[in-house]
Amino acid sequence: MKTCPHVNGDGGTGFEILIQLKKRSAEIMRGKIFKVGSFNLYNLVLPEVKYYGRKKYTKKVYEKKKTWIAQKLDLMDADIIGFQEIFHEKALKEVLKESDHYKKVSVKVAKPTGKGPVVGLVSRFPIVEHEVIEDFPASALLDVDGKEIPLTRFSRPVLSARLKIKDNLKLDVFVVHLKSKRPMYADGADHNDLIEKAKGQARSLILRAAESTAMRSLLMDYLQGRNYPVIVLGDVNDAGLAVTSQIVSGEPPWRRLSYRSKKKIWDVLLYHVKDIQARQSYSDVYYTHIYNGHYESLDHIMVSQEFVDKNPNHIGRVGYFSVFNDHLIDETLSKGEVEKWQSDHGLVVASIEL
Repeated sequence: MKTCPHVNGDGGTGFEILIQLKKRSAEIMRGKIFKVGSFNLYNLVLPEVKYYGRKKYTKKVYEKKKTWIAQKLDLMDADIIGFQEIFHEKALKEVLKESDHYKKVSVKVAKPTGKGPVVGLVSRFPIVEHEVIEDFPASALLDVDGKEIPLTRFSRPVLSARLKIKDNLKLDVFVVHLKSKRPMYADGADHNDLIEKAKGQARSLILRAAESTAMRSLLMDYLQGRNYPVIVLGDVNDAGLAVTSQIVSGEPPWRRLSYRSKKKIWDVLLYHVKDIQARQSYSDVYYTHIYNGHYESLDHIMVSQEFVDKNPNHIGRVGYFSVFNDHLIDETLSKGEVEKWQSDHGLVVASIEL
């Protein structure tokens, strides 16, 4: 028996699939569905400009990087994207011009100086207001046994923005890039000394924990007692269940707490879209970075309870979550490596159905 070439594995015809796609497109146009994403650009620097010492892109490599990023952006096709590792705003705008779907968008970059990486935001929705946050809130400053820890600023400033999704719906978005696991060595320290390396890793962890605490403090002002949604996008440089990540998102209430107590905690929780998808799907292939053979999840999208369907008062839900990571290479198994013009991170995208 011949198989009809227009029938898919679920029994739907090609015509039916086309109708579904057109219906979904119409829903997007009516504002019922929008997509959010996070994209670590891996050092987006203008050509012939030195960064991190002697590194620089030739014009040829820079053109390849622009083209590669633009193609990935069109593949993501997200309405809101948080970026990390932008050195020059001009470079980002050149990338957007090269894309098919991002020529006319709102762009905000957090104080680019060209001397180090910063975060940025691209939105198809109007950006009503935005803020670049460099200093920790006073409530987030840490001490141990009464001794203050002298950490008061983000290593990379946070970008917050309020977007107008519809006339009656605003959305607060935070784009973050927390301190990496790369060791912070003291001046003059021997980088080959294993004890110095351990101390450097501890310094990085302490800074990332301090930044996570500062983020939590900032978020409380936006989450507590309010009924409009919040999304955090970015590279938090740790897994979803790591302590630093849970500081940012908050932890679910203990099951034996009273409903009233639980409700107060739910009000200020953020939920990883990866976990929401995991509860709906048998598939779990989520990794956004490979280092020394370890497949890690460093890039995250977190949403407030307004986008969680278990909340009886939700205004939308996470519909689907995708990771674009086919370009990543496990260098412990392959002689290949990630090209200079590519990213060393996977791209994450979540659809929100209102």
